[in-house]
Amino acid sequence: MPWRCPHETGDRRHVLLLEDDGGPFVADELDDNPFVRFRHQMAWWAFGRSRGMADDELVGLVNDLDEELMSVDDTGFAMTPYGRSPELSDLLGFTPYGGVWIKDETGNVAGSQKARHLFSILLHLRIAEFLGLTPWKFTDDRPALAISSCGNAAIAASTLAAAVDWPIDVFIPEWAGGVVVDILDELGARVNRCPRRPDDPAGDPTVLRFREAVAAGAIPFSVQGPENALCLDGGRTIGWEIADQIRASGSPSLDAVFVQVGGGAFAASVSRGLSESGMNVPLYAVQTQGCAPLARAWATARHEANPAANWATHMWPWESEPHSLADGILDDETYDWVADVDQLRRTSGEVVVASEDLVVLASTMGVETTGIPVSPTGTAGLAGLLAAQSAFTPNANVAVMFSGIDRSM
Repeated sequence: MPWRCPHETGDRRHVLLLEDDGGPFVADELDDNPFVRFRHQMAWWAFGRSRGMADDELVGLVNDLDEELMSVDDTGFAMTPYGRSPELSDLLGFTPYGGVWIKDETGNVAGSQKARHLFSILLHLRIAEFLGLTPWKFTDDRPALAISSCGNAAIAASTLAAAVDWPIDVFIPEWAGGVVVDILDELGARVNRCPRRPDDPAGDPTVLRFREAVAAGAIPFSVQGPENALCLDGGRTIGWEIADQIRASGSPSLDAVFVQVGGGAFAASVSRGLSESGMNVPLYAVQTQGCAPLARAWATARHEANPAANWATHMWPWESEPHSLADGILDDETYDWVADVDQLRRTSGEVVVASEDLVVLASTMGVETTGIPVSPTGTAGLAGLLAAQSAFTPNANVAVMFSGIDRSM
């Protein structure tokens, strides 16, 4: 159960980061499922192979899980669309040689990219069960999965848990409600509302209660790398896919990729995947004015040799109450800031803070020009492009991530 750094003492100011074994990049181009297509680069596959499982057994495991998933979600894992938006490109004044390219994750499992992060954890768990390496012997004895989230991550986690009949506790804010909670109830998740207690330390109370559950024996089924580093494994498939899609279509290389940042795993994974595919595209990590802890950390950590060694100097909970229409990226802390900073440095990227006016504008513009039913959180990367567009020529090619279906539509 290699969820966290073995040297951490409970404060989570330690991280595990994936290391490349130096082998060639191998893709199974005949398969559309990213967890089969890119398996040779993934930690879950290396775990199974190192324990003696054959490649065809591991592929079969993915396919079996995908079938179970489709019985709950009607959607299995497959490569998601990537293409130039002519309407958005024209509206923003790009020439035919440049433009805005969209990676559309709204049709992915559970309506966002979050299931990609979690599926690599689930694959690791199922391999461990198959090999008899888990502390439990029967499925009825499984400890609960646990996640802190009030949106797409909670729905993705509960969808995967329902597919394999695994109990899950979801820790949500006290104020959360509406369609998200209705979906969690339908999926059989145990919903735990988390008011802020007078004696709580600084930070998100849902994360505090989640950590208490994990300390009591729950499995961290989290999209936050310091809670479960294996979430960074599956997230890289998005970057690998974009690289494959660019090469297959003859599309132009990218001058920047804009990725919205809450906890930070999404941006780190997309950027890392692109880099590992030989496309070191500058990462533009996007936060909102109402909550921008990564921007604050980047300002102090960008020139430090080992910023992770001085974690508290660079990253701490956002002092004021986070607020934005893009409410899915209002994490008090950017938990994966170390991985984000690594990629910002590697790609000569930047952190962009979008004003709330631009967040609102991007939400309307993204849906009306593309017809994609994406949420305001999912268009926050576009808000970052609007904020930083003056740094690019009209011939530039830039990508934005549309992830998170708008469930109010």
